[in-house]
Amino acid sequence: MDAIPYLAGASALLGLLLAGFFFKNVKAADPGDDRMVFLMTEIQKGARAFLKKEYSWVSVFVVAMAILIAALIAPAAAVTYVIGATLSALAGYVGMAAATMANARTTQAAKEGPGKALSVAFRGGAVMGFSVAGLALLGLMGVYIVFVLVLQVDDAFEVVTAYGLGASSIALFSRVGGGIYTKAADVGADLVGKVEAGIPEDDPRNPATIADNVGDNVGDVAGMGADLFESYAGSILAPISLVAFALGLGCGRKVVHSAAHLGPLPANGNPHSYARGLLHRSRIRGSGAI
Repeated sequence: MDAIPYLAGASALLGLLLAGFFFKNVKAADPGDDRMVFLMTEIQKGARAFLKKEYSWVSVFVVAMAILIAALIAPAAAVTYVIGATLSALAGYVGMAAATMANARTTQAAKEGPGKALSVAFRGGAVMGFSVAGLALLGLMGVYIVFVLVLQVDDAFEVVTAYGLGASSIALFSRVGGGIYTKAADVGADLVGKVEAGIPEDDPRNPATIADNVGDNVGDVAGMGADLFESYAGSILAPISLVAFALGLGCGRKVVHSAAHLGPLPANGNPHSYARGLLHRSRIRGSGAI
């Protein structure tokens, strides 16, 4: 049982290595002619500028929340909160970087047939998929190993679940902020292009098309990546939290005797020992990553 967090962390590392392999594979593909490279570069610049500005504002909220958590719950919980927020933002950024890089390469590959284009597009999407799962699982297992097994902090469950709260904070702003931007850019591009200028939708002659594509990447890719990160981590933490609250381990770590049918604590009454029995979700996630 003690090996589960280490095995899960190792499987997360394997997932990140596979994401890196797919990233290099997509990057090595032909991006097409100069016009395609120009459009791809402009979309990349816009997406990076948006995320830089968005994360700079969100970081203010994260710092304020970390201070409150440190004061009201535990300083260690503030650390895990920041870790969860940082990894969630990183997962979304990696997905956006892969998507903006794969767009022109998929178009160029489509000239050789749909099979070639599907391979490039699938690997570009797999970068975010494996990055989300790998970063979420690696971060959660790292938090568990350091704060629960090594440091054995008093507020173990509060510290671990703060990781999920950090991921939720970034998911909220990334999903909503990116979604508002992409819809505003989409409507603006349609009004200028189809209504005023009378040119087709997504026509490269319409400068607003770049903003529309930037919105698709920051909202539907980066925002979705942070959202999936939060859902992945939350699905592991939720059952652990339910059992912790049922046994009174989340509030002063006092056992609620009426919930004794859920499973007795060890003879020494140490909730950290019982926490090892709650790693079944980590075992499932680690096996799934492999």
